Amino acid sequence: MKILLVEDDRLIGNGLQVGLNKSGFSVDWFTDGEEGEEALYQTAYDAVILDLGLPGKDGMSILTAWRQKKRSEPVLILTAIGDVDNRIKGLNNGADDYLAKPFSLGEVAARLNALIRRSGGQSSAQITWRNITYNQNTRQVEQNGKPVTLSPRETALLEQLLLNRNRVLSKEQLEEKLYSWDDDVSSNAIEVHVHHLRKKLGKDIIKTVNKLGYMLED
Repeated sequence: MKILLVEDDRLIGNGLQVGLNKSGFSVDWFTDGEEGEEALYQTAYDAVILDLGLPGKDGMSILTAWRQKKRSEPVLILTAIGDVDNRIKGLNNGADDYLAKPFSLGEVAARLNALIRRSGGQSSAQITWRNITYNQNTRQVEQNGKPVTLSPRETALLEQLLLNRNRVLSKEQLEEKLYSWDDDVSSNAIEVHVHHLRKKLGKDIIKTVNKLGYMLED
């Protein structure tokens, strides 16, 4: 899942980026409010973590601008300002959830997963397709009831294909979801991950649509 993080505290931002990457998220991190606001218009994100006290432009103004421009990405406000009035203001301005610092990394990941599920119309963290079961919270994959060991990138790729069943995803779309702006992506990275998934889950699991991309077809 692709996450936009707008947080000016270097220690907190780095901890979130590293920790969420280990949890299977791809994170683009910005420390300036204006740059963070603009980033949402440039890349497709599944959710946003937004601090309120930012240089350049404060988080509440950014949130208001996004909603006025009909951006519907779920937003988790993460801030040291934990009083009730600010929570109410943030939620009324279009935030989907609110978490005050200090926080647990595990709780941030869980809240992001819940926000993304709700925005996609899912009520459960478990996705079942054919003989494959995937849990978005634990990131565990089973085939015919038996666990399958996948790398973080392979898991992320399978997740995107499961969430977009019967829809062709281009190589560029998959790269955008699996990698952050800072990652050095090889030209055949997606092909390699697809090859590995086929070896582990079956050669016919992923359909290649000539010159268009990949899909899971019912």
